[in-house]
Amino acid sequence: QAQFVESGGGLVQPGGSLRLSCAASRFMFRVHTMSWYRQAPGKERELVGSISSTGDTTNYADSVKGRFTISRDNAKNTMYLQMNSLKPEDTAVYYCNAGAVVVTFSSWGQGTQVTVSS
Repeated sequence: QAQFVESGGGLVQPGGSLRLSCAASRFMFRVHTMSWYRQAPGKERELVGSISSTGDTTNYADSVKGRFTISRDNAKNTMYLQMNSLKPEDTAVYYCNAGAVVVTFSSWGQGTQVTVSS
């Protein structure tokens, strides 16, 4: 069963930055499109952005475009999310998984909490 361990979250002021990491295991990471998702209190989980298996192509939700950047290191089975110019509405638990709109694996990690507040 695929495993995901998200880390790097925390409390940050509006306008600040954070870098999240997603360590993946128990599947062939390098052949899968990978994505970041987030779930805010009282809301459904939403797709933040995706990166192709080779890292050549990325796609982002309109709400984060120009502020967030996804990257990956296939040698380390790890994906990253660089978040800049953070806004209070970015507050959520952030998760990673393979796939994009259609999630590949039913298993999820514990997520990492991002709180943007002054």
